[in-house]
Amino acid sequence: MQDNLKQILDHVAKGELSPEIALEKLKYLHYETVGDFAKIDHHRTLRTGFPEVIFGLGKTPEQIIQIMRVMESKNPLVMATKISESVYAEIQPALRGLRYFPIAKICCLGESTMQKQGTITILTAGTADLPIAEEAAVTGELCGFQVKRLWDVGVAGIHRLLSHRETIADAEVIIVVAGMEGALASVVAGLADCPIVAVPTSIGYGASFNGLAPLLTMLNSCATGVGVVNIDNGFGAAMLAGKILRSRNLET
Repeated sequence: MQDNLKQILDHVAKGELSPEIALEKLKYLHYETVGDFAKIDHHRTLRTGFPEVIFGLGKTPEQIIQIMRVMESKNPLVMATKISESVYAEIQPALRGLRYFPIAKICCLGESTMQKQGTITILTAGTADLPIAEEAAVTGELCGFQVKRLWDVGVAGIHRLLSHRETIADAEVIIVVAGMEGALASVVAGLADCPIVAVPTSIGYGASFNGLAPLLTMLNSCATGVGVVNIDNGFGAAMLAGKILRSRNLET
């Protein structure tokens, strides 16, 4: 990898390669091996606008510690999702300055250097959907976006949702988090003129099949402008909403 980097820099120095083309090549160059279990993609921000984030499920506390230490040396913000309180308790003594958001199950080191780039509005159908909604909210805030939270506004009490009509109408992008039958995304999409990111959750009775029922409802929405992420994927919803806002800001 060092030889490849030197070759690119030599070509730039000789005028054989423009700085713009060199930057494009660098976007796909740099990664760092951690032990025998991980390869850290340090240039993901250059390619996608957002840094690599650690998915905590399935990793041991020691693996998470090692990965976060390596990432901290080259990134202003290091973030890990799906971190239980018991795992946080194990990794916290080894990582100075580690912060934890217990509802969202997110921990992080450092601060984002991204400037405020817009507002993500997040709605939940019920209180039980809060962990996934907070995962989206905390992710958005850590990535430099403002977040508006509208919790427990599901269709079972439609007047709760309609009391926020102005907020919905003014929104730039909306994330809708819902379990049970997942109808809230369709209703919100019928009220808003902005993109809707729908997140089905695994909350519900037996026939919800751990989130499959709301997932299918959202995929079959008759309302237009709804994009659907995977079950319980609040992080992915925030990333999609963030890219929508960043693309809009680049155009203006």
